[in-house]
Amino acid sequence: MLNEKVSRLIDSYAEEYASMLTRWVRVPSVKDEPEDGAPFGRQVRRMLDMAMVDCETMGFLTHVYDGYACDATLGDEDLETVAVLAHLDVVPAGDGWKYPPFGAVREGDRIYGRGTGDDKGPALAAMFAMKAIREAGIPLKRAIRLILGCDEESGWADMDWYCEHADMPVMGFSPDASFPIINTEKGMIHAFAKAPVAADGLQVLEMCNGERLNVIPGECGTVLAGGEELIARVKAFAEKTGLPYEAELCDKGVRVKAHGIPGHSAYPFECRNANGMMLILLRELGVTGALKTLADAYPLEHDGKALGIACSDELSGPLTCNMGILRIDDGIVTASLDCRCPVNADLDALVQAIRDHLPGFALEHLSTTAPHHVPADSELVTCLLWAYHEQTGLPAFPCSTGGGTYAKVLQQGVAFGAGFPDDEDLAHQANEYVEIAKMILAAKVYANALLRLCAE
Repeated sequence: MLNEKVSRLIDSYAEEYASMLTRWVRVPSVKDEPEDGAPFGRQVRRMLDMAMVDCETMGFLTHVYDGYACDATLGDEDLETVAVLAHLDVVPAGDGWKYPPFGAVREGDRIYGRGTGDDKGPALAAMFAMKAIREAGIPLKRAIRLILGCDEESGWADMDWYCEHADMPVMGFSPDASFPIINTEKGMIHAFAKAPVAADGLQVLEMCNGERLNVIPGECGTVLAGGEELIARVKAFAEKTGLPYEAELCDKGVRVKAHGIPGHSAYPFECRNANGMMLILLRELGVTGALKTLADAYPLEHDGKALGIACSDELSGPLTCNMGILRIDDGIVTASLDCRCPVNADLDALVQAIRDHLPGFALEHLSTTAPHHVPADSELVTCLLWAYHEQTGLPAFPCSTGGGTYAKVLQQGVAFGAGFPDDEDLAHQANEYVEIAKMILAAKVYANALLRLCAE
């Protein structure tokens, strides 16, 4: 079991943890326009600086990498090192919050706010685990390095920079998912599909929805040319499908809204994409050209079947597909695609299928990311599974995910917590929160795992 002194120390940190998480959440570290020394915007740099001060106060050796990332090391830097990779940036707040999204409001044992669970709360759990190991004076045969990135939610330019300017450890974990352990991450396809809107058919006057590829939008709005007859047709379609739409007259025509169920694009199974809802409505109302093509290729399904890319394997499960952004600017429709692909899928063949099913569209900013897998019998996976089981008494087994974590930048990297099996998953959604007691338990799991890997 976990060293008794380390366990007691972590218990004693509960209020300090809550106070620090409150400070961190109150920094709205959403990516913004770059500035000197702040490649991801002023607030992200502010969060980075705050994290560095806190790491230094805990007694770790720290380095900052030009505003892209930072790290904090416990132990001799010349030793082989185990990495813990977390991130300080967050997705935009979105709508539907019962508390201010960056207010870090505490209600009992919960702290509400954007980034509490993804990923500031888990990052701090790992930090306090390292603090307890240091204060307990436990000798280490491997160093422990906490790496804090600033662009995980947008493009991973932080990790590109870090890998160019620092020696990346071979082995480690990212506290940016769920327990017991995720040793398999799907491959990814990201792209922006662009095409001119049609001059005939239903006229879409305004459309600007979504901010991130990896967020399933809960609301989609547009302005259409038309009047009372169009409103009646929207209401009829809503009644026929049972889907929640709104339509009302505005100064330009008819304003229409589709209300979906938001979430993270890697986990779409209980969500409903509002952009997909809007597309099938526009098709019903007579839109032509590029928007009809999108409606045919991306209706309300999330398995990519209409795009010709549906597939699955036993190791990692089915492909998922999300259209997080849907906009019209200067007569050009733009739709984002975020596909999470099974480990055994042929990514090049999937990209070609997407092209074939979106005639007339150009795929811009196209990128593919290979899948990632660490064998279940590796030292890393077995140590972490034992640590989780010892601290929780719960079954421990490896899992796969469509989510993408920093674990992929390590040769032997896995995602490890901090969400527990019965936790409500509100990452990228309104009313995100963590429970302090569970984060303290997660810190004990991390301390146990790090001692198994690093203690003499």
